[in-house]
Amino acid sequence: MSAASISLITAGRRVRRRRWIAVTSLLALLALALCCAMLLLGSTIYPVQDVIRALTGEPLKGVSFAVNTIRLPRMLAGLLAGLAFGMGGYIFQTLLRNPLANPNVIGITSGSSAAAVFGIVILQASGAVIYVASVIAGLATVAVIYLLSRGKSFSIGRLILVGIGIQAMLDAVISYLLLVSAEQDVPAAVRWLTGSLNGSQMDELPPLALSVLICAPLLIVLGKPLHVLELGESSATSLGVSADRTRIALFLGSVCMIALATATTGPIAFVSFLAGPIAKRLAGAGFSNVVPAGLVGVNLVLAADLIGQFAFAYRFPVGIVTGLLGAPYLIFLLVRMNRRGEL
Repeated sequence: MSAASISLITAGRRVRRRRWIAVTSLLALLALALCCAMLLLGSTIYPVQDVIRALTGEPLKGVSFAVNTIRLPRMLAGLLAGLAFGMGGYIFQTLLRNPLANPNVIGITSGSSAAAVFGIVILQASGAVIYVASVIAGLATVAVIYLLSRGKSFSIGRLILVGIGIQAMLDAVISYLLLVSAEQDVPAAVRWLTGSLNGSQMDELPPLALSVLICAPLLIVLGKPLHVLELGESSATSLGVSADRTRIALFLGSVCMIALATATTGPIAFVSFLAGPIAKRLAGAGFSNVVPAGLVGVNLVLAADLIGQFAFAYRFPVGIVTGLLGAPYLIFLLVRMNRRGEL
């Protein structure tokens, strides 16, 4: 390779790196601005200095309760869940090399949802019981999908098909539970199924925060091997990447974060589906987009929650707003894939 070719490649890489850094920085600044808006805005808009004093522990009548008990847990839940859904969705789409292969479509969040609805409408449970049941069910669903799709070798198509079948079965279970449940229990179950930050509490957040603190750095570190896996298993192996080990680590990290995020906020629609493609479109190719995808997820959740709270005459859960954003994109993607002969 000539010196001129090497120089062109190096220059192109520098341009892509600068673009990645600029986009990631802007996404981080936008997420910070949305976090501040979540703390400042509400039925009463408090001055910035009062919010800061309340956050530092100074007792202020009305402000301390609104900020520390209502707005701060809501903001942290949206931040952590958005990061988990965004990163996890990007990992799934990249590993399975299919934009449709996100946790919502292949049945992982449906397992958590079925367990939560069963606990709400049949066991009359709430709080920690729902949380634990939804996490265990989400992880169990992943194990079942993996076992049923396992063959002589790993097959992306087989895993997606099994996941879609499991999702359809679990959705039928959820519909049946709602049909036979007592009328007074249905609203609570439906609110959970739509995905909502309403009623978020600080004591519910430590498990999700711990999973993000542990799994997010793992996914970021494995971002480069993930980028290599996009080239195919044989190419990754020839470049010194242990495909099976890397894939398992990425799957486990993603599933743990997604299961705990779903247990905390419910299955917020389309965040894991939209975050990866948006991040890739903004940051470009050539570098791992795990971090940009996570930041896009945060921005989607927080912005959608603010829109749901203040843009309409009635307040809507965050999952309804993200669903309105994601459904047209899903239709567009299906039409485009059909025209290319990929369906």
